[in-house]
This record gives sequence, structure tokens and C-alpha cells, in this order.
Amino acid sequence: MRRFENLHIVFWLIKDSCWMLELRVLGAFMVVPAVILAIYIMIRTLNDPEFYINAAILCWIIANSYWMMVEFFFDDRGRLLASIPFLAGFVFVGLYYLKIRRMRAS
Repeated sequence: MRRFENLHIVFWLIKDSCWMLELRVLGAFMVVPAVILAIYIMIRTLNDPEFYINAAILCWIIANSYWMMVEFFFDDRGRLLASIPFLAGFVFVGLYYLKIRRMRAS
């Protein structure tokens, strides 16, 4: 599992570096493996409290990817819609801490 997480970080860093360097095609291409690995990692932790953190990470990658694509290809129109997956990520983090709190109370 750890190697998938590490590989995921590589794809994520390449995507964000492409965003910074304005390498549009490579940046757009790197969204695919970053999102696929985030989904895979999230599914692998379905029965673990870490699922919620991994779901938040997926939301963050989706939000950042959307924001990057809007900047690259749509003159930054619609960027505020990225707030939806960012907000969902905060919800998942909150659910994680609730789950951990309930587990400790039991």
C-alpha cells in the first residue's frame, strides 16, 4: 500500500509542478494517474478510519485539478466551483475526527 501512496505523491507533485510551470498538456495528463491512484488508495481503506482522510485527499486533488484546468483552458472562469470539493474534503476530515473520537470513547 505504501508504494501506491508514494507513487501517488509523485504524480501529484508532477501535476502541481506542471501547473506552476504552465505545462498545460502534461499537467492535464497528470490529473488522470493522480486521481486514479487517489481513488484506489481510498477504496483500499474502506474499512479503516483512514478512509476519510484518503477521501479528503481525493477531494483536494479533484479541486486542485479542476482549478488548474480552469486556469489553463478557460481563462480562470468558474474557479470558485473548486470550493465544492474543497468543502467536501473538510467534511471528510471532520468525519475522520468524529470516528476517531467515537473509537476512543468506546
